[in-house]
Amino acid sequence: MSLVEQWTGLEGRLDPRWTDIRLSLTIGPDEARDRAAALLAPAGPGLTGRSIRISVARNGGSVGPEAVRRMLQKIDAEGIDGRLELVSSSTSQPEQPAAKTSLAADWDAALAVLPADWSDLLCDLELVSSNDIALAAVLAGPLNPMQSTGRPGFHFRSAHTAGYGASAGMVRRCFERLDEAGVAGQVQITRVLCDTHPVGAQGAMFLAGERPA
Repeated sequence: MSLVEQWTGLEGRLDPRWTDIRLSLTIGPDEARDRAAALLAPAGPGLTGRSIRISVARNGGSVGPEAVRRMLQKIDAEGIDGRLELVSSSTSQPEQPAAKTSLAADWDAALAVLPADWSDLLCDLELVSSNDIALAAVLAGPLNPMQSTGRPGFHFRSAHTAGYGASAGMVRRCFERLDEAGVAGQVQITRVLCDTHPVGAQGAMFLAGERPA
């Protein structure tokens, strides 16, 4: 069997994710081995006893698989026989899918960094897809969502103990409904007021883009 045929068979048995391999080419006569090493010079061969070792890489760092094939063809053309073997191989690790964070979990994380005396929040829910705007507005109706500008999503307010805005618990329940419906997005608290005590009013006034929110 020619060296090219041996390489084709060996390559077909490799893990599809292979990135780097080490090959050993064993050739009997010293003169033939020296000539084969000369023809493999672009691969930077190393001599170990009766064997020639070369490295092959798919993404640079060593010669590629097609270059090895061409060099083996030259050795075959000179009638040099040998045995090609795989010494070692490396494979790429499959990418792990990014963990999907729920809106309810986003809300919990946002609240966790607030001071204990927070009283009023202005928040944004930015949706991944504009197709979800209508559904999100219905499921999050208790939040009195206010349409954002320029991005799919909306503003909403939350109040801690008194004032204008949905309670933190109601916000979380609405986000749980959105999670169950498969609505993806990101929650962000944009403004925070602490220790306010509204008297004769619904709560604090936020200004967003020079307009009352």
